[in-house]
Amino acid sequence: MVRLGTGIGWRPEIADAVERMPGVDWVEVVAENLCPGHLPESLVRLRERGVTVVPHGVSLGLGGAERPDEGRLAALAERAEALGAPLVTEHIAFVRAGGPLTASAPLEAGHLLPVPRTRDALDVLCANVRIAQRALPVPLAVENIAALISWPGEEMTEGQFLYELVERTGVRLLIDVANLHTNHVNRGEDPAEALAELPVEAIAYVHVAGGVEKDGVWHDSHAHPVPRPVLDILTDLASRVAPPGVLLERDEDFPGAGELERELTAIGEAVRAGSRTRGAQPVAEGVRGADVESAPEAPGADDEAGERVRERVALAQTALLSALVAGTPVPEGFDRTRLGIQARALAAKRAGVVAKVAPELPAVLGTAYRPAFLSYAQSRPMRGGYRQDALDFAEWALLSGGLAEGRAKRELREWWLDRSGPAPRRRSRVTRVARMGRVLMRR
Repeated sequence: MVRLGTGIGWRPEIADAVERMPGVDWVEVVAENLCPGHLPESLVRLRERGVTVVPHGVSLGLGGAERPDEGRLAALAERAEALGAPLVTEHIAFVRAGGPLTASAPLEAGHLLPVPRTRDALDVLCANVRIAQRALPVPLAVENIAALISWPGEEMTEGQFLYELVERTGVRLLIDVANLHTNHVNRGEDPAEALAELPVEAIAYVHVAGGVEKDGVWHDSHAHPVPRPVLDILTDLASRVAPPGVLLERDEDFPGAGELERELTAIGEAVRAGSRTRGAQPVAEGVRGADVESAPEAPGADDEAGERVRERVALAQTALLSALVAGTPVPEGFDRTRLGIQARALAAKRAGVVAKVAPELPAVLGTAYRPAFLSYAQSRPMRGGYRQDALDFAEWALLSGGLAEGRAKRELREWWLDRSGPAPRRRSRVTRVARMGRVLMRR
């Protein structure tokens, strides 16, 4: 098991601060945000200094009913090799549903959604993890996720689910203590009980992050300071095993370098507090080699019975995701209030990401952008990623009748026409410069 030390999530917004930050042994980067042939100069400099860089995937959907996409796996492998990474990480989640297994239109969540802790879902997850392990050039670690909702009819606790996953596949674990806190607030799950059931010797590293509570629901925002309850869970974990690495995540509302350094200091103190009372030993040598070669074969990967399991999981996940993003009826057994909160959270995240992918849209629409997008997202799921979502929203806004004739509608129409065809429309350089100037002046 690689000893990583103290790390921080590398993001372009804090790249300069991370380079100057003392005591940072390694960084983690969102894999999908990298182009292997054109790594950011900041990451190149960090690697030249000997700082380890770990790619963290968000789009494989290993908990989904379909087999992992070969193209996404190849892209993740390419990034691991470009970074010289000792491992790669992904999530125990599903991010899309529908498609051939359900003979329905494919649906994208744009977010990590929890898999049911059932035997069927575990069989599918184990099979998918096995496929990923064979395709990747370095070991894989998978992360527990935060959830607003619970599946009805679950058969295992989170700790039991993860223990069996490790036992059957040899996969390593990325334990997010902030997500354990989220599930404590939202689902009543005791973090101490979850840690007691985990195979802590399989932990590759640990995530720590902040969040915020609204109306009794904890949102894993990665945009707030790390709260004391999360640090206490980290101390509990460190009292059971020496974590090979601990990393601070921050994705929005970035504070100054001083505050980030203070959070790293608090994290280090929480780990040391746990180590002083540790009863467990550090990671055992025998566990370090646990991987796909030594683990028993996961059943139900490719046979006929396995396909039936995948179909059952696909139907359940599609019904849930359709209720969240397409306005279809809530599946039996789910908490309608919580599903409503989750649906609104998904729509709000889509609005925020689309605003980053296509900043001209909020620039053109101003304060009308967000309410218009949330109205659009109520019954219109993503159908091809965020760039396509931006185009679909612009088309909807133009056709819905909500925009009166005027400057905003004209510029939105021009923006959509420029991007919706197979190639950009030809314009004179003077026209392009003048139009961009108008947009920039309103920002």
